[in-house]
Amino acid sequence: MKFIEQDIPGVFIIETQIFGDARGYFMETYRKELFDKYIGKIDFIQDNESHSKYGVLRGLHFQKGEYSQAKLVRVLKGRVLDVAVDLRKTSPTFGQHIIVELSGENKRQLYIPRGFAHGFLVLSDTTTFVYKVDNIYSPQNEVTLLYNDPQINIQWPISSENIILSEKDKQGIPFSQIEYFK
Repeated sequence: MKFIEQDIPGVFIIETQIFGDARGYFMETYRKELFDKYIGKIDFIQDNESHSKYGVLRGLHFQKGEYSQAKLVRVLKGRVLDVAVDLRKTSPTFGQHIIVELSGENKRQLYIPRGFAHGFLVLSDTTTFVYKVDNIYSPQNEVTLLYNDPQINIQWPISSENIILSEKDKQGIPFSQIEYFK
């Protein structure tokens, strides 16, 4: 596995070695000892999966306080534009975001530490998206950051008229009103 730290410290793209032959392929997607070495001790406690169609935008979500979550995300099938926004008030990259394309073809993973809002936009007909988290989901502590907040200025490659949002995501909070991480 190759751990590539991004411009925002603590965020890593993880590229795995793929072993393929006439039968298909094999790849290792997680090895605790390597995560401990490159990222630090993290205990993932839950795996999640979503399936979405073209234009669905899920996010930008995060959990507050003791319920914050680190995530390891990847795409099994399809293609997404994955986004993480730094909400750590004391970070030199506070308010900045990273954009990574994840797909079933490139098999990249993205590690997002606690203190970030996260979301993704589906760019293929359908996408199966999977992720690990290191903390339980707490609905009363979930916050949605407005996906098109001008202060963050994420350049989504699909026009807003063609983006499909849940009711919760339509009610996202502007960046200026977010309770940031310390």
